[in-house]
Amino acid sequence: MAPRHLERHQIARIGWLRAAVLGANDGIVSTASLIVGVAAAAQGRGEILVAGLAALVAGAMSMAAGEYVSVSSQSDTERADIARETAELAAQPEFEHEELADIYVQRGLSPALARQVADQLMAKDALAAHARDELGISDLTTARPLQAALTSALTFAAGAAVPLATALVATGPLLAPVTAGVSILALAGLGAFGARAGGAPMLKAVGRVTFWGAAAMAITAGVGALFGVAA
Repeated sequence: MAPRHLERHQIARIGWLRAAVLGANDGIVSTASLIVGVAAAAQGRGEILVAGLAALVAGAMSMAAGEYVSVSSQSDTERADIARETAELAAQPEFEHEELADIYVQRGLSPALARQVADQLMAKDALAAHARDELGISDLTTARPLQAALTSALTFAAGAAVPLATALVATGPLLAPVTAGVSILALAGLGAFGARAGGAPMLKAVGRVTFWGAAAMAITAGVGALFGVAA
């Protein structure tokens, strides 16, 4: 008997991975940029640390609320489509059967085989078949608002803790450049992690996240130095 072939696909991670990478990246970039900008404005160490801590708390709450609201909207749309499809299956099952068979024909099956596949799938779970193949909704990609909100908040706080902890250790004129350097290294590590977890090219992900992170810090530092206020 041939050994069973086990496949591992990264698509199952897409929900939490997107929220985690977004949250951590935003936490590092926004908090580091704020710290560097306040430092460039020649503010005192106390003001810099307070600004960094405020950025961590406010950012985590904002990320949680934003993710929950946006993903809830997606979830509401999915539920509405499922309810509509349930009503259509009850009212006109023959039409829905033909609609499902047509989808399989468009994907390359012969009309006879497409009808046979539609027969068997609808006999097992008609709603699941239509949700997956007509609406594109499955257990792997369905919206999970609470998961997205918690993941984004926790990862934002974890990301923001990196520049904040660095600012606690670094002193004097080294505070801004050391915080920026450590944050860029953290962004590179985050990009590598996200690429590895998602099975994507690592170098491209690292380059993208470090470029935009460094650009954000540089611009904020320039604004702070120019106007002498936190940007």
